[in-house]
Amino acid sequence: MSAPPSLKPTATAGFLAAPRVPAVLRAAALGATAPPPRRLRCSASTEMSAPLDWAVRSVEALEQAKDLDTFCMMALSPLDGRYFRFVKDLMPFFSEFGLIRYRVLVEIKWLLKLSQIPEIKEVPPFSEDAQLFLDSIIHDFSIDDAKEVKRIEKITNHDVKAVEYYLKQKCSSNTEVAKVLEFFHFGRTSEDINNLSYALALKEGVNTVMSPAMINVCSAICSLATENAHVPMLSRTHGQPASPTTLGKEMANFAARLSDIGKSFAEVNILGKFAGAVGNYNADVVAYPEIDWPKVTEEFVRSLGLEFNPYVTQIEPHDYISKLFNLFVQFNIVLTDFDRDVWSYISLGYFKQIPKAGEVGSSTMPHKINPIDFENSEGNFSVSNGTLHTLSMKLPISRLQRDLTDSTVLRNLGVGLGHSLLAYKATMNGIKKLEVNKVRLDEDLDQTWEVLAEPIQTVMRRYGIPEPYEKLKEMTRGQAVTKDSIRQFIEGLDLPEEARSSLLKLTPHSYTGEAEKLARNIVNVVDLRSGFKIK
Repeated sequence: MSAPPSLKPTATAGFLAAPRVPAVLRAAALGATAPPPRRLRCSASTEMSAPLDWAVRSVEALEQAKDLDTFCMMALSPLDGRYFRFVKDLMPFFSEFGLIRYRVLVEIKWLLKLSQIPEIKEVPPFSEDAQLFLDSIIHDFSIDDAKEVKRIEKITNHDVKAVEYYLKQKCSSNTEVAKVLEFFHFGRTSEDINNLSYALALKEGVNTVMSPAMINVCSAICSLATENAHVPMLSRTHGQPASPTTLGKEMANFAARLSDIGKSFAEVNILGKFAGAVGNYNADVVAYPEIDWPKVTEEFVRSLGLEFNPYVTQIEPHDYISKLFNLFVQFNIVLTDFDRDVWSYISLGYFKQIPKAGEVGSSTMPHKINPIDFENSEGNFSVSNGTLHTLSMKLPISRLQRDLTDSTVLRNLGVGLGHSLLAYKATMNGIKKLEVNKVRLDEDLDQTWEVLAEPIQTVMRRYGIPEPYEKLKEMTRGQAVTKDSIRQFIEGLDLPEEARSSLLKLTPHSYTGEAEKLARNIVNVVDLRSGFKIK
């Protein structure tokens, strides 16, 4: 098949050539004295399933670019530059390449679906060879293929139409598929293709990259909880000494909160529409009135692993994206709370940070080991939540049957998730450096015997001693309280001997209630198998 008329090269089509590289960059890339570019090795998840091997290959292809270092140095977004190595596994899903590939997938799968509808005699069932040919276009889709689509887009100035023309060119060599080229994109509007592409990117990107990172953080906090379940620690309410807890119990609090949010991810239905220009199958019904188009398109959308939304305009309204991103925001808020608490525990000396050889904490104070990982995490959560909140507030709003404001906004899905991923990894790095400072924990407990005022006055209430709260308030508030003064107070109380003996044995270290038991039980509360994943 020859190229569509609008794609045939002309004498004035010189702009189709590769974009001109500025002289400074050419010199940097090609200079004989320049050091060879640094290679960043892929660390894609080993859990990635076979159907997603294209994601691994695309990362490897990106890393083989001769001027990768130059690209990272010049990137406008820090995600694409300074932090590239931390977030590159998201790129196959939310980059321009990823969007184009998903569009190709949807267009081909739709053509295959049309061939299975008996009423559409113009597209007979494909042979096994033809099906394998079409499947190979999806499976083998490469960055070079995406570049070809972009070359066509320079002429069409329409990204989805460029995909259609690319497929017509690609399939013209197959005798069987070449006969039905005009059924690519049949009855569809661009948004039918786009909404399914973004939906697939979200589902696969979250389950493949984001979910494992979230599970890793939650698992690490669970380990902090169980390993330190027995370690007593002074609580602080309003920044002041309060009833003791255990270090593990305070970690368990966060693990339980994160797990509870994680369970809600499975409740998010990733939706897709495929109902034409304004959601009514107008063109489909005119072309083939005998076909039940809502049923056909529902089968198609579900075949992609998505849920079907039957009530739409030209666009799928994106409410599910708001729900999904609000869960990420909530998860990130809890982890921000964790980051700040751990930062405070470090400042109190409850945690030491294991020094890393060669690492510098301060440019002028060589003794410092700053909690930079938790600060980095907190900062990126702020950027991420700002982006995710903006997306969740804007995307569900579209004038009448469609405006184009969501088109450019949707291209930032990876930005919000990228900063979240960066923050998760920073938190993990920070946790790995933590070392419990038992001496400092004991020191604070030894100096705060006043925290036993609570259990003493509670026992006094049980045995009918009048004004117990007031008596303890007079003794402890603003006063220096010691082990001896506490013992003297207890011995002067009119209590049964058993109750007095029990109070005399009590210390700030032992006054932790059920904290240890709660911390150890966290493994029965946190769900790291089904949580954080989209079904």
